[in-house]
Amino acid sequence: MSPETPAVRLEAGALFVSGAIDAHNVAALRAEGEGLIVGVRDSVVVDLSGLSTTHSVILSMLLCWSRLAEKQGVSLTYTGAPDRLVSLAALSSLADWLQSRP
Repeated sequence: MSPETPAVRLEAGALFVSGAIDAHNVAALRAEGEGLIVGVRDSVVVDLSGLSTTHSVILSMLLCWSRLAEKQGVSLTYTGAPDRLVSLAALSSLADWLQSRP
């Protein structure tokens, strides 16, 4: 698997998101992440440090995961968001939301 291949995996209480995520592959990755979140009991940290792209669809995916986690009673926090993703979030008034998560 190349570093650009989008992936999501749950390991040791963390959901690792990596690769190049875009409009063509985000739906499958979103569904895969949702399946993993449903299996979590208390909390999970979403590690974004492996992202090789920044795209608005990533923010949409993260918001969907947050809504699902809230419905499931799971605490979801984010770490390692690339600066460009934080800047993109700021354009949508989501920077505080993304950065307020450790």
